[in-house]
Amino acid sequence: MAESAQPLSARARLAVTAGKAAAAVSRAAGRGSGSVIGGKVALKVDPELLSRLAGHLDVVLVSATNGKTTTTRLIAEALRAGGEVVSNALGANMPAGITSALSGGATARFGVIEVDEKYLAGVARDVTPKAIALLNLSRDQLDRAAETRMLAERWREGLQGSKATVIANADDPLVVWAASSSHDVVWVAAGQEWKDDAWSCPSCGGVLHRPDDTTWTCGDCGFGRPVPTWVLSGDTVIDPNGSAWPIRLQLPGRANKANAATATATAAAFGIPPHIALERMQSVAAVAGRYDVVSHRGRDIRLLLAKNPAGWLETFSLIDPPPTPVILSVNARGADGTDTSWLWDVDYGRLIGHPIAVIGDRRLDLAVRLEVAGVDFRVCESLTEALQTLPPGRIEAIANYTAFQDLRRAVGN
Repeated sequence: MAESAQPLSARARLAVTAGKAAAAVSRAAGRGSGSVIGGKVALKVDPELLSRLAGHLDVVLVSATNGKTTTTRLIAEALRAGGEVVSNALGANMPAGITSALSGGATARFGVIEVDEKYLAGVARDVTPKAIALLNLSRDQLDRAAETRMLAERWREGLQGSKATVIANADDPLVVWAASSSHDVVWVAAGQEWKDDAWSCPSCGGVLHRPDDTTWTCGDCGFGRPVPTWVLSGDTVIDPNGSAWPIRLQLPGRANKANAATATATAAAFGIPPHIALERMQSVAAVAGRYDVVSHRGRDIRLLLAKNPAGWLETFSLIDPPPTPVILSVNARGADGTDTSWLWDVDYGRLIGHPIAVIGDRRLDLAVRLEVAGVDFRVCESLTEALQTLPPGRIEAIANYTAFQDLRRAVGN
């Protein structure tokens, strides 16, 4: 268990106060939650504030390309069985946002922190985590985050010497490569639906062989899948003793079962038994608006977030079958990454048979991709026009990051 909270220094208290004031001004001006600007101001006043705020906490860091916000929420719910939790539940996952979140955790026992992949090593140095959960790595925002092998190498170097227990996905070769430098690794067979970023060996560059869905190995250097101690098997997670625990989530899809399996293994590292962890996860129905069904202009719309090829692949498996109407929305703003070439890696042919309306800043980029895929669609200027265009029935709305936020604002979510 972490140490009891120690009083903050005068400088640290001033930093927290300044950050909260900046956040309040941002909210009053309608510029968002203020967590990022608040954290930036606080860190300007006290550059060591993040480590000071985390000093009394048992911290778990969660990082991945996809699923980190949901998994963070699931872990937080599980750990509340053991004490108060502070978490960046809304996904502000860079140092400024994390600092803002922890500033409200003076009485908490646990810190459950989502971390952007690019910042994992630095945040780990600052907060000395007890555990780090690594879910997956795939191409995402190449103009900002760089190539996946480079991220895996950055993680590997950052984890060397760490005393944290690393809970890692045994089915993702890039994650295995990154986690293999750690002294204490708990391997989870969480699965890997998207494999197009993991056909070459991250250790030597050779070709990875995949004789079946659960095995991968390099024919050149022998680097291969480790033996997992936790296994996602259908609707259950199997623990290291061989006991199977049912997963009963409100959240849909195989990917969320994988998130729950990792969250269960992570909670166990903090002494929370699987049946208690999984029972508490059942309360999670939506995460920062994701999976919410909202009523707008007489239509029920389910909001789904998909930021990159791997995320779109998982999302396609969630939507109701044709002829369910679908809205697709893509932006390319700073938070999304300005490179939309990833659209060509998504199998939009899976949407054939759905009535589709395309909106968003980069709707014409998406329209070209859908045309090549042989998918029928209508380009619309707004959500209102899209609703008027689509036939009756519940609508599945799939959007990347800022487009998703635009949708939430448009429907009042």
